[in-house]
Amino acid sequence: MIFHSLDFAIFFVLVVPLYWTLPHRGQNLLLLAASAVFYGWIHPWLLSLVATVALVTYASGLGMEIWPSRRKTFLWFGVFVTFGVLGAFKYFGFFAENVAAALSLAGLRVPRPALSLVLPAGISFYTFQAVTYPIDVYFGRMRARRSLVDVAAFVSFFPSLLAGPIMRASTLLPQIEGVRRFSAAAARDATLLLAWGLFKKLVIADNVGVIANKVFALREPEFHVLWAGVFAFAVQIYADFSSYADIARAVARWLGIDLVRNFDHPYLAASPAEFWQRWHISLSTWFRDYVFLPVAYRISGRLTAEKRFGLDAATRAYAGGIMVTMLAAGLWHGAGWNYVLWGGYHGVLLALARLLAPRRGRRRRARRWLRPARAAGMFALTAIGWLFFRETDGSMILRDLALSPFQASALGRQTGAYLFFLAGLYSIPLWIDSLWSKLGGPSLTAAMAREDARLDGRLVAAQALLAGTLVAGALTLHATTSLDFIYFRF
Repeated sequence: MIFHSLDFAIFFVLVVPLYWTLPHRGQNLLLLAASAVFYGWIHPWLLSLVATVALVTYASGLGMEIWPSRRKTFLWFGVFVTFGVLGAFKYFGFFAENVAAALSLAGLRVPRPALSLVLPAGISFYTFQAVTYPIDVYFGRMRARRSLVDVAAFVSFFPSLLAGPIMRASTLLPQIEGVRRFSAAAARDATLLLAWGLFKKLVIADNVGVIANKVFALREPEFHVLWAGVFAFAVQIYADFSSYADIARAVARWLGIDLVRNFDHPYLAASPAEFWQRWHISLSTWFRDYVFLPVAYRISGRLTAEKRFGLDAATRAYAGGIMVTMLAAGLWHGAGWNYVLWGGYHGVLLALARLLAPRRGRRRRARRWLRPARAAGMFALTAIGWLFFRETDGSMILRDLALSPFQASALGRQTGAYLFFLAGLYSIPLWIDSLWSKLGGPSLTAAMAREDARLDGRLVAAQALLAGTLVAGALTLHATTSLDFIYFRF
């Protein structure tokens, strides 16, 4: 079931009112049942995978509590089985193909794998979410839970099930266990956030997605056409992915649960590190905490490497850790060498930025004046990365990078300018939203701190007007071709 469908609208209207009439235990049972309907609506067999991951997650935590002397065994049981499910469905074909190709180069004739497994939607997200539970229980960040219903509801929480945000067990489970009360203020904020998410998906992402798809379907696009397509894809992937996160947060807020913010205007970033602090935040922090820090620790000997070993050793530890992390992050996005290349590219950017970082003695005021230029430069570097991400053929990537703007035809330049202008026109709401945030404008989608706060009529009116405008825009300006959310493929 997808958010921008009639099926989900009916599902939402039925679930939410029933949810708020039930006691706390009934709410959690309904969450579990609703998640099963949501995920198994088209392919019921997918529920067996979520159920397996949920049972393994629950058993690993409970085993650590009952048999403390075997905590590490249960930790690895939970991690290996959960990642094993992910690996079998997502990476089996990729690794089998590459092993067969490597053996063929060595002169060994081996049959190509005939088995091809269908990639279940959301598997990269709910497995990464589930594995935080045994890890955090093992390290004492949280206690093991006795309720299978609560743990299963955490693993399969339907608003974030298919494309995140990736929630930590220590963040989501306490909310599922706690008593929840309906908040009119939160519901108003959630409705506006829902309208904004649908507008971004239907009007921005799907319209520029058509441009990007047509450009990348060309056999040999010229320089200006190609990079107009890359720009369109940069707009599409941000609008598409952030729209899912916004809708997920809005639906969860209607249920009395807060999901973490997954995007913070990433195209305003002025450095590679800042980009990853703003882009897919739940995944970035997951890789930081569970991959980068352990790897950097092993490389340097301790996390305070700068104090003990000096800056050079710390930089080497950072570079080694960040390259391993970003290569793994690239592979997380898909079983293809272009994703590994994309991850490695961002790893190199992060490592170089660390090496070339200006010393603290330089005046910050001068750097502030340079921020717009730095942000534009970072966007250009990010766009190059999106070429690696979108183009799956390695030979085409080399061909694209070798293109020269001086060898393009007049028709190619005109077509590229038109496509760039069209994609830029659709992206205007995104830039307005980002600049509004940058200039410190008040957020119209931030939930009120307290339910008994004094009602601000102007805020409510502004929210209603903006939500109505967004819905009207989505109904009148939506793309004629409806595209799936991009991250359903990952």
